[in-house]
Amino acid sequence: MAFDLEEKLGDGRVGFFTDTSVCIGCKACEVACKEWNAVPEDGLNFTGMSYDNTVSLSADTWRHVAFIEQRVPLGRQEPGVGDMDFRWLMSSDVCKHCTHAACLDVCPTGSLFRTEYGTVVVQEDVCNGCGYCVPACPFGVIGKRESTGTAAKCTMCYDRLGAGEEPACAKTCPTDSIQFGDLDELRERAERRLAQVREAGMSSARLYGNDPGDGVGGMGAFFLLLDEPEVYGLPPDPVVTTKDLPSMWRHVGVAALTLLAGVAATTWRRGS
Repeated sequence: MAFDLEEKLGDGRVGFFTDTSVCIGCKACEVACKEWNAVPEDGLNFTGMSYDNTVSLSADTWRHVAFIEQRVPLGRQEPGVGDMDFRWLMSSDVCKHCTHAACLDVCPTGSLFRTEYGTVVVQEDVCNGCGYCVPACPFGVIGKRESTGTAAKCTMCYDRLGAGEEPACAKTCPTDSIQFGDLDELRERAERRLAQVREAGMSSARLYGNDPGDGVGGMGAFFLLLDEPEVYGLPPDPVVTTKDLPSMWRHVGVAALTLLAGVAATTWRRGS
């Protein structure tokens, strides 16, 4: 179970490293994800939130590119608009495929399962639409599809992995902002990239989700961010929401035994 914090995933775990410093906001990843996985169109309405017409991840948006404008300089680069200093923070968000995944704990049908690649996948034909996984996710990734009432989210293109192909979003990313591969290798690559970005003058850059000691045991999809996680709509210190389940069940068991003992004692007294 995911709430077993001693859980160790086997070798060969794969994941995503998203380097937001080179994301150009083209949304090719969103389009490729929808096309390959037959994800339904989700409105594409004008939201008034800059160029962001999908707003957030959902059952019908498995990749979401955020656009965040800030009036701060972009490292040592020239903004190219006179004396105005500003930068766009663009980031392609996705399911984190957590090491300790609360959605796995609460799913009563086994619709959510851990694959041989260490990723977390929803089997929509097994999902009963209970929706327990939706509030269990600390990142708000999972949603229920209106047309079917079942849960849906990124599968990291599970079918493509089985055929030896990389996920569609990583395949189509023109700047290699989305990188796919062995998770340990990606973490090493991310550390080197972080050093380069900071040397270029972006002192606020940081890695998010790469630490196996964090509240979700490390993420299978982690990020290089140029500002605080909250700026990107990410929780600063995510914790698996089911971490207290083992102790809760123990307390329930103790309470049940105490109640039974009380009933037995009362029955014995009445009978004597």
